[in-house]
Amino acid sequence: MGGQVVAPDSLHLDMRGMNRVIALAPEKGTVRIQAGATWRDLLDAIDEYDLSVSIMQSFSNFTIGGSISVNCHGRYINKGPLVNSVRAIQMVSADGQVHELTPESPLFRALFGGYGGLGVVTEVELNLDQNTRLRRIVEKIELESYPEYFNEYVAKNSKIVLHNADLRPPGFTEPRLISWTTTDDPVTEVERMRPRDQDYSRNMNLLWAVSELPGGKRLRKGVEDKLFEQEAVVWRNYEASLDTDSLEPRTRLFTTYLLQEYFIPVNNFLPFVRSMTRVLTRNEVNALNVSIRHSPRDEISLLKWAPSEVFSFVLYYKQRNTNRARREAEAWTRELIDVALANGGRYYLPYRLHASRYQFEQAYPEIHEFIAMKKEVDPGAKFQNLLWERYL
Repeated sequence: MGGQVVAPDSLHLDMRGMNRVIALAPEKGTVRIQAGATWRDLLDAIDEYDLSVSIMQSFSNFTIGGSISVNCHGRYINKGPLVNSVRAIQMVSADGQVHELTPESPLFRALFGGYGGLGVVTEVELNLDQNTRLRRIVEKIELESYPEYFNEYVAKNSKIVLHNADLRPPGFTEPRLISWTTTDDPVTEVERMRPRDQDYSRNMNLLWAVSELPGGKRLRKGVEDKLFEQEAVVWRNYEASLDTDSLEPRTRLFTTYLLQEYFIPVNNFLPFVRSMTRVLTRNEVNALNVSIRHSPRDEISLLKWAPSEVFSFVLYYKQRNTNRARREAEAWTRELIDVALANGGRYYLPYRLHASRYQFEQAYPEIHEFIAMKKEVDPGAKFQNLLWERYL
């Protein structure tokens, strides 16, 4: 969203042609795959063995190499960032040398969240999990109770595979908890994965109505309440095969949908939510929802977004395509980053480059070690993008 894959007058390497499975060991639960493959490509290859991806985003369209570059995460309980499921990486550096890297390597650590600044990831070896059946359980609790509830009834429950809590405008005070637990019950959805060509026009119309019509927020509540009343038992790979087309707007001519994300130490959950709500309300941000996930401390990555145990807050919002709207968004985004920093947290880097350089360095003090490594493996600064041009 901020030019993390582009730079002016540059040669762009499109890795999506490198999408083959190199080696699959179902009995060991491991796979080696080319980095241009999407998670959906991998799911197609492993589903027949009743295997599933261990850690990935909520949507399956992203490439595996790109996911390493952002060190993605999902809703997987106690799993944390993608780095925790990667066994090895093959990378080609600026001088053409091929590197085989394992988690003990400093270069391995720096590739996660390195946004392509160090080299080209070409192959990835991953741990896999079982493709189990999952039952959806939906609950509502008081906002103040959520951290304790999560610790006691989610983090310690080995049956819960996926979990998130959703906060909705305008008050962001009534979290809806959505958990997917392992079950032996028969599935209510016969498909093992979502069709690649599924029609999402109803989703598009609902998103437009929610974000544009005067009664849109009430409409959404009614639709979601009715949806979550329905029983749902699906294969894990069905839920993993979500498609970003379901989030597409009907048009981007006048508006667009955007994301931001903030990672906050668990003890500062409430102070952050209350300050975030004030910022969004005061600036009249057209927020659709804030999704809350959890991550344990990241023990491996260099530019880590979880230096301690955190709750992540994913803000999904709609914005006009005007220069004025962009300037306003930059101002309130910097307010939110300040709130995150004041609460000992960090912000996520895949999105628009609104943070000041001071905010960036405060959030990621490890950047100086990253710069030293880049000078070593890419002394001519061949690998560039707008993110690194702005902050390095």
